[in-house]
Amino acid sequence: MFERLLLNLFAGWFRLSRWFPRPTMQHIRDVVAEGERRHAGELCLAIEARYSFLAVLGGLQTRQRAEQVFSLLRVWDTQDNSGVLLYLQLAERRVELVADRGIAARVDAAQWQEICAEFARDMHAKPAVDAVLHCLGRINALLTLHFPAADDNPRELPDEPVVL
Repeated sequence: MFERLLLNLFAGWFRLSRWFPRPTMQHIRDVVAEGERRHAGELCLAIEARYSFLAVLGGLQTRQRAEQVFSLLRVWDTQDNSGVLLYLQLAERRVELVADRGIAARVDAAQWQEICAEFARDMHAKPAVDAVLHCLGRINALLTLHFPAADDNPRELPDEPVVL
C-alpha cells in the first residue's frame, strides 16, 4: 500500500501532459473515429493521472475504478449496448477494459483479458502513446470482426479521450 501511496502522490501528476500532449490526444481521437467507421462499437478512452490519497487508503482498485468510470461516462448508454471503455491510470500504469453486454455477448472474455494483459505489458515496455495506439488497433480489429458496422452506424459517444 505504501508504494501505491507514493506513486499516486508523486508519479502521476506530470505524466499526463508529458505522455499525452494535445497533438497526441488529437491523434488518438482520430484513431478512435476511424476505427468506429468500420464497426458498430463505441470506444471510449479514459485517462486518469492518479488516485487521491483517500482513494488509495480506501483500497480503490483499477477494475473497480474502471467500472465507475464506465458508468460515469455513460459508456453503457448506447443503442446496441456496444460501448467499450479503455481505462488507463498513469501513476501506477494500470489498465482495464470494460465491454458492455452487447459486445460481451459476441466477444469472448478471454480475448478482452488477453488484450488488456498485452496493454499492461506494453505500458511498462513502450512509450505510453505507442501502447495506447496498439491497444486501440487491437480493439478496433476485434470489434470490426465481431461487431461490423451497419449502414446506419450511429456515432453515440464522443471520440475525444476523456481526462479525469
